[in-house]
Amino acid sequence: MKRQKVTIGAILEIKIENSYYVYAQILDGGYVFFDFKTGDRLKDYNILNSVSKLFILGVYKEVITKGIWIKVATLPIRDSLKVIPMQYIQDIHNPNKFSLYDPKTGDITESTREACVGLERCAVWTSNHVEDRIRDYYLGVSNKWLELLKIK
Repeated sequence: MKRQKVTIGAILEIKIENSYYVYAQILDGGYVFFDFKTGDRLKDYNILNSVSKLFILGVYKEVITKGIWIKVATLPIRDSLKVIPMQYIQDIHNPNKFSLYDPKTGDITESTREACVGLERCAVWTSNHVEDRIRDYYLGVSNKWLELLKIK
């Protein structure tokens, strides 16, 4: 595995089940995963400038530093991706207590359950869990990791 540094703007190539490739970009405060898959490695990464996002998550830095996902290019971050969406925190001891988390600043503010519906839960994902989520998305099936993180 190739050792790498976490570099904002870097494009990551992720092979899913030795079947197809997907791509992500390192943002300032998260990682965006693009709604784009291909059987062959990309040669022109500019196509990623026009595809939609699947989701934005926090990922353990070891996924990059240990070369699990390989940096293949660098692109400017689109304006629409410069503001990282808020995430929610649900108190483990009081499941009726919610907070909003700003991944860019680290600020946490009290919130309501209703304001948190539809947001990603504040979590740092491992490579295999992200790859499972992407695979399940393209298969059109429910993802067990995402189900575990839903507001209850």
